Amino acid sequence: MSTHVSRNPRWERRKEQRPAELVDAALDLFVEHGYAATRLDDVAARAGVSKGTLYLYFAGKEDLFKAVIRETIVPLIDERRRDVEASEANCAALLESYFHDWWKHFGCSKASGICKLIVAEAANFPDLARFFAEEVVGPNDRVLATILERGIARGEFRPVDVDAAVRVWMAPLVLKVIWLHSVGMVCSGPNDVGIERFLEVHTRLALSALGVPPERP
Repeated sequence: MSTHVSRNPRWERRKEQRPAELVDAALDLFVEHGYAATRLDDVAARAGVSKGTLYLYFAGKEDLFKAVIRETIVPLIDERRRDVEASEANCAALLESYFHDWWKHFGCSKASGICKLIVAEAANFPDLARFFAEEVVGPNDRVLATILERGIARGEFRPVDVDAAVRVWMAPLVLKVIWLHSVGMVCSGPNDVGIERFLEVHTRLALSALGVPPERP
């Protein structure tokens, strides 16, 4: 006589969702407390599982941190890359979309708090800083470089030092993110510039440097 073991579909779905739930919990705690101060016990508790369950999916805190990067930030870069590769828009429009999309999908997201973490803890955790540079900074810079190189090749942009320009135009965005997750959380005032004004001026300055005349009002 065969023995039938019933399965609970709800339990199975819950089990499949656990890695994502652990990643979400880890992202919250890494952003709130930093890497060093985040405890795996706290991650497991926030995800509603035991620490032993966490170890079924992740070898340790470093493995979990890398999963956070690969599951929350890397897909955004891959999406932007595919959009740029498939786009037939002029490069000025692509550049403007790039800056605004970067902010919309990453800059104002919880995941952007990882930028502050990396800057604050790079000296103590250099391997994680190198991982972030390889998985996030390099690929993201490559997307922006692709837009600039395409614009120069088509004659839509004047020639510039692409590598340097990428760093110059990403730096203010990254600093804006770090500011929002640090000083901006406790200090604001009449001199604050809203993100729409910030992005408008940032984009116009970049396009001006690339020889794109301003649009007539």
